[in-house]
Amino acid sequence: MSEFHVDRRQVRRNFSRAARTYEQHDALQREVQNVLCERLDFYLATPERVIDVGAGTGRGSALLKKRYGKAQVIAMDLALPMLRAAKHHASWLKPFHRVCAEATSLPLPDHSVDVLHSNLCFQWVDDLPALFGECVRVLKPGGLLAFSTFGPDTLKELRAAWASADQQPHVSRFLDMHDLGDAMIAAGLRDPVLDVDRYTLTYSEPRMLLKELQGLGATNADTTRERGLTGKRHYRQMLAAYETMRVDGRVPATWEVVTAHAWGPPPGQSRRGKDGGEIASFSVDSLRGSRRR
Repeated sequence: MSEFHVDRRQVRRNFSRAARTYEQHDALQREVQNVLCERLDFYLATPERVIDVGAGTGRGSALLKKRYGKAQVIAMDLALPMLRAAKHHASWLKPFHRVCAEATSLPLPDHSVDVLHSNLCFQWVDDLPALFGECVRVLKPGGLLAFSTFGPDTLKELRAAWASADQQPHVSRFLDMHDLGDAMIAAGLRDPVLDVDRYTLTYSEPRMLLKELQGLGATNADTTRERGLTGKRHYRQMLAAYETMRVDGRVPATWEVVTAHAWGPPPGQSRRGKDGGEIASFSVDSLRGSRRR
């Protein structure tokens, strides 16, 4: 698995600052949301509790409430300003709750969630065992996990343009689909299914892409990023390198999107331990009366 570390405080700052501008730039996020909603068709039961992890401004949470009108829908995000912005998507007819929380520490009881939904959030979590372990903890047996995240080819043009200017990491790194699948299986999630799609957005100039990334809050949060201001010379070199990639008068930006779903495991199903062994857990109640007399 690729080694990288995300600065969670920087992620929170980035998205907090972008709360007011996010929906001016979220065309891709809306398209991916539509694709992700197709995964929900696999869940045939009537859910009681649905959570939207990394809810942002709440568009996805509102769609979940529209789909599951009788369920308790909870929008969760680590950036409080995003949750404040989400209020205008929660109508009095179809309200949803808003809770400030991180994906690796959900303030919910064990096995209390029927559907765990997350649209383009998990790429900001670098601890996959903790992330998917928390998903397993809160999901009911047979509950559905459906999420999307960015893959490693995302913003490959911008990454290459910066690489021609200096050797500092200017673009966040994202994990491969196979790393995600392995982590899901290791956590004990059942029957994971993952797919990859690639979207190419085009811009009149590289600066418009950078403006969009800033407006989304999707700027570099890698712990190894350069902390100081980028020099003007390197910045101009990056722009010049990006200009050489023009096609039909526009500069492209690739977004690799991984969409996945899996199921909460039954009680006692084993999961892979850090040492490669298998770990199974049972409640005390399930063991009572099992001793021979």
